[in-house]
Amino acid sequence: MKWFPRILLTRMEGACVTDLKPITALGASSARVQSMGSLTLCETPDLAFASLALRRGQGVPTPFGLALPQAGGFVGQNGLGAFWTGSDQWMLCAEGRGDSDFAADVRAQAPGCSVTEQTDGWAAVDVTVADDAQMQTLLAKLVNLNPEFLSPGHATRTGLHHMTVFVVRPNTTQLRVIGMRSLADSLWHTLATTAKRLGVSSRPQAQSPN
Repeated sequence: MKWFPRILLTRMEGACVTDLKPITALGASSARVQSMGSLTLCETPDLAFASLALRRGQGVPTPFGLALPQAGGFVGQNGLGAFWTGSDQWMLCAEGRGDSDFAADVRAQAPGCSVTEQTDGWAAVDVTVADDAQMQTLLAKLVNLNPEFLSPGHATRTGLHHMTVFVVRPNTTQLRVIGMRSLADSLWHTLATTAKRLGVSSRPQAQSPN
């Protein structure tokens, strides 16, 4: 996964040298996970992002075999996904590739397109629930959107408290909320607070020390 380094100084042979320690967007050495009854929040630091935009006159590519979706859509397979972000623009994501040059892989799959590395700019939290009914209850408290906009296989950009986020629903029981990395703590707090309002108890899971 691609981490932001924590800078420490280690004294060696009479001099101080930089000792880099990787941390997640939430400031720990491993992903934060918190269960609240049948609902689970999970930070996803190993998720890679790259934006893709068509240039004038280009056809729509199929990177990694993905048929890039229309407005409001999401497609995914084998740990790879793509969602629409604007006219002739998409965000691609890949699980387990946060420490790789994912943008270079996307460029190779979509020659001539404008591709930009986005991994370091975003933080994502996956929300997993028991069933569609619980998801609908969560969405009603989380965002002011028509439920049809976030049915399985859809994605949208919306406001969440003071933040602008992408909300992606890969399947019936999973929701992925993507916000600016600099607001990762606020994003987690908002999701955890909303989950608690569903009336389930909180049970934080073990996390490695900072």
